[in-house]
Amino acid sequence: MQHSSAYVSNGVAIPQQAGPARRLAVVREDGRAAVRDGERAVVRDLRGRTGPDRLLFGPGDLVVVSGLPGSGKTTLIQRAVRAPRLDSQDSRDRWAGFMPRFLPYAVYRPLVRIAHYARLRRTLRSGAEAVVHDCGTQAWVRRWLSREARRRGTSLHLLLLDVEPSTALAGQRDRGRGVSRYAFTRHRGAVGRLVRDAEKGELPPGCASVVLLDRESAGGLDVVGFRTA
Repeated sequence: MQHSSAYVSNGVAIPQQAGPARRLAVVREDGRAAVRDGERAVVRDLRGRTGPDRLLFGPGDLVVVSGLPGSGKTTLIQRAVRAPRLDSQDSRDRWAGFMPRFLPYAVYRPLVRIAHYARLRRTLRSGAEAVVHDCGTQAWVRRWLSREARRRGTSLHLLLLDVEPSTALAGQRDRGRGVSRYAFTRHRGAVGRLVRDAEKGELPPGCASVVLLDRESAGGLDVVGFRTA
C-alpha cells in the first residue's frame, strides 16, 4: 500500500512525515480502498482483512485513537499500548474513586476534563511520544497535537475505529456507561466524516497517516507502540 513501509515481525512501521503531504492517489487492495503517496502521508485500510499484530510509529510521534463511544478505543489503548497513554477514562476513574457514590458524574465532569487536559499538557511538554484517546468531535485536540508534532519535527497519526453504530451502542451497554442520544449523534457525524474522508484519501489537517480499523483488526493488534530512535 505504501512502498516505504517497513514490515517487522508481522507488524507495520508507519513512516514519519518527511514534509508537506502530496496529493494522494487511491488504489485498491483486498477489495478495499487504500491510499498511497510514495513516502509521505498515507491511509491504511485494515478493515475486513487480517492485519498486522503490531503498529509501530516513529520516535517522538503522537497517535490519536478515534471512534464512536463504545467502539473499543479504551479497550484497545489499555490492551495494546506500550507507551504513555492519555485516556480521559483514566482521569474519570481516579476521580470516581474518591467521589461519593451518589454524586452523578455530570457534576464533576468539568474537573475530570481539566485533569485530563492538564495531564496531556504535561506529557506533551515532556517530549515523550504518546497515544491519546479522542472521541472524534474534538478537532481542536488534533490541532493541538499537530502543532506539538510540528514543533518536535515528528508526526501525528490517527487510528480510526470504524464500527456500526449498533455495535458501538452495544459496547456502551456492556461497559455500563453511555452517552445521550444527542451526544451520540454528534459523535456519529464527526466520526463518519473522518471515515469518509479517509476512504477518499483526505487526511485530517496535520495528520501524516490514518489507519482504518474495524473490531476484528483492532482485536488482532497486540502492540501499538513506537520505534526507538
